[in-house]
Amino acid sequence: MKTFLSAIFAAALALTASAAPAQDKPPLKIGGILDMSSLYADITGPGSLEAAKMAAEDFGGEVLGRKIEVIAADHLNKADLAANIARDMIDNQGVEMIYDVAASATALAAGEIAKERNKIIIFNGPGSIRLSNEACGPYTVHYVFDTYAQANVTGLAAVRQGLDTWFFLTADYAFGHDLEKDTTNVVTKAGGKVLGSVRHPLNTSDFSSFLLQAQASKAKVIGLANAGGDTVNAIKQAAEFGIMKGGQKLSPLLAFVTDIDSIGLDTAQGLLLAEAFYWDLNDDTRAFSKRFIARVKRPPTSAQAGVYSSVMHYLQAVKAAGTTDSAAVMKVMKATPINDFFARNGHIRADGRMVHDMYLFEVKKPSESNGRWDDYKLLATVPGDEAFQSLEQSRCPLVKK
Repeated sequence: MKTFLSAIFAAALALTASAAPAQDKPPLKIGGILDMSSLYADITGPGSLEAAKMAAEDFGGEVLGRKIEVIAADHLNKADLAANIARDMIDNQGVEMIYDVAASATALAAGEIAKERNKIIIFNGPGSIRLSNEACGPYTVHYVFDTYAQANVTGLAAVRQGLDTWFFLTADYAFGHDLEKDTTNVVTKAGGKVLGSVRHPLNTSDFSSFLLQAQASKAKVIGLANAGGDTVNAIKQAAEFGIMKGGQKLSPLLAFVTDIDSIGLDTAQGLLLAEAFYWDLNDDTRAFSKRFIARVKRPPTSAQAGVYSSVMHYLQAVKAAGTTDSAAVMKVMKATPINDFFARNGHIRADGRMVHDMYLFEVKKPSESNGRWDDYKLLATVPGDEAFQSLEQSRCPLVKK
């Protein structure tokens, strides 16, 4: 009997020992660095966090025997704070991948920390073309849009319609500067002219002096090289000044469905804009958006949809690679096409640019809309290889030419 009990006890110890490593495995943490409370909160913010959680849940909640834990922090639109958060997430919290990062200046700062530590960072909300040019790294991915594609899709369409003289209202930081520069290149190459520009502080509440300069330029198009609350306020105040009624067109060079909802179709109707995603584009986008709306109470922006897609792509690559090692995971991510509700035949290039189709939309008139959030009509689908900067033009040091 003693021998029998000893054998059972030994077997139990062996089972406990074999189970312990799986139980003791730390969670796989992914961290969002977001604008949770300011002008980009609707574009990214809590919605991006929720999209990342949805991806983790849909994946099954764990990978390689590790529970997936999704966290986020508010960078307050401060580049130094974004860098400190990235450093803390990686060094102290064990974060394996950083997602979104919300704005360009904060993304550039956080990206440097991730590069120093050889960690994967995926940009969904920021737009600066620098992220896949000079600031690229072996483990950086620019997933949703960038200033080149936004300028290429919107600016070219406008000039082709005869809107060939431009004046820019530009947010005075990396994203705004790049968006103005890229749109200027598109406009001038297409035969248009830029009559001037003015730079405004980030998150300003008063655009009156800037709009008066734009109005005085007599440019056919006032290009808004800004985003979020700045775009919304600029368009609303332009309407108050009667700028559109005076014959000038406003072109928001980066706008989201949440911005159009804030502005209202009465004011926003007729605007041309480029987007990487629209909730009502097809059956797949509607199916995902229905689930997102049930949790967030409004449709996803392109940045938020891109968070879900990129987090899912990352987790699938971790599973396929059998490790969280950045080099092994990124190799799989770049080798695997992306086919989901967000992208068809998307792929990540050597410079980290995820190439996918872009869309040109016109904002509907109130009479054309079937209700809230029914804001866009599709004018054109632009293939990714035409929308985004080519590898031949890339200034990424990783690109061999």
